[in-house]
Amino acid sequence: MRMMNDILTLILGGGRGTRLFPLTRVRAKPAVPIGGKYRLIDVALSNCVHSGCYRVFVLTQFMSVSLNRHINSAFAFDRLRRGFVDIIPASQTQSSDDWFQGTADAVRKSMLHFRQHSFRDYLILSGDHLYRMDYAKLWEAHKQNDADVTIATIPVKADRLREFGIMQTDVHGRITGFVEKPKKPDLVADYSVPWREGGEDDRRWLASMGIYLFRREVLEKLLSETDKNDFGYNIVPMAIQTTRTFAYRFDGYWEDVGKIEDFFRANIQLTDPNPVFSFYDPHRPIFTRPRTLPGSILENAEVRNSIITDGCLIKDARITRSIVGIRSLIGRGSELEETLVMGADFFEGEEYYPDSHNRHLPNIGIGSGCSIKRAIIDKNARIGDNVIISPKAEGTNLDGDGYIVRNGITVVEKNSVIAPGTVI
Repeated sequence: MRMMNDILTLILGGGRGTRLFPLTRVRAKPAVPIGGKYRLIDVALSNCVHSGCYRVFVLTQFMSVSLNRHINSAFAFDRLRRGFVDIIPASQTQSSDDWFQGTADAVRKSMLHFRQHSFRDYLILSGDHLYRMDYAKLWEAHKQNDADVTIATIPVKADRLREFGIMQTDVHGRITGFVEKPKKPDLVADYSVPWREGGEDDRRWLASMGIYLFRREVLEKLLSETDKNDFGYNIVPMAIQTTRTFAYRFDGYWEDVGKIEDFFRANIQLTDPNPVFSFYDPHRPIFTRPRTLPGSILENAEVRNSIITDGCLIKDARITRSIVGIRSLIGRGSELEETLVMGADFFEGEEYYPDSHNRHLPNIGIGSGCSIKRAIIDKNARIGDNVIISPKAEGTNLDGDGYIVRNGITVVEKNSVIAPGTVI
């Protein structure tokens, strides 16, 4: 893959990640584990590698220590490519002592770092989306249109209009109208385009994927002319009025996993026989941190439509449509269904080290005789024997000791302890 020297890539690490709380309580949003052994940031960075984008800045301000550590071990580009992945945390400068106030503000306040490089275009990405894209094709369309700004789009149905920036285009693909997350569908009623799916004619709306290509001088001018802080609400509408702004239609799988329910669904879908997205792609794999973990041991276990990662010890358990993350311990007689177990950062417990058993706490992992359904078990959680986590109705929201329920999904927090016999 050739290196696209004309592009400087910026990955927006996001704010506090409140929609993914509590998974973001102690980590940056791009560092949230996904698929058993990956992190969210791996998706965007792997797309960059396959597209030849080897100069990348990741902009973040919350809990970036684990993110920094992961990136340094997973994406150390060799010297011959002269590439890099650098973390830019929010920090005080000569012109500002505030934290990033939004996506556009993060770029504006970090501009000093970018100006040290020679390039033609800014490629701006989000760190919490699940998809595969060849950014080289996006860039080719950008150049063919002689565009100042190009926005990647996906088609969405009417019931999702409130979730995205919705745009209207002319016959040449130039954007002529844009409304960020319209509260009333009537605002974008005439933005729809004909769409044919499954042999039936329908209507779709073009939604922003949060992927932008800006000519360098255009973005810097736009940011200098306003103190507004958001790309969707502020910068994109300005660009449409004053620059050549085009839409790039993307037809592949894309999912915003910024909410607990979307994150949960995207993970569980990975276990489907023919998943809409898969980490198993020999041509465009998703890269992550290399680990020297042993193969997993399954003793009398029954596993159906599930993903079992490295270093796990599963004893006489029944696992259905679930993901078991690295170094997971699952006790005898336990049952998991539609559950994401993120695993552990280290080995612990008498099963691994007979002399290290802590008699005052359950071992890290899932004890014996547990029944866990429709849940996310964050890293290093200690779940005692005979714990029951049952499915909840959609829309259910609860706060408990060491866990929360959001929109019917139970999330056991990182490092938490669920006492033996607990029923959730």
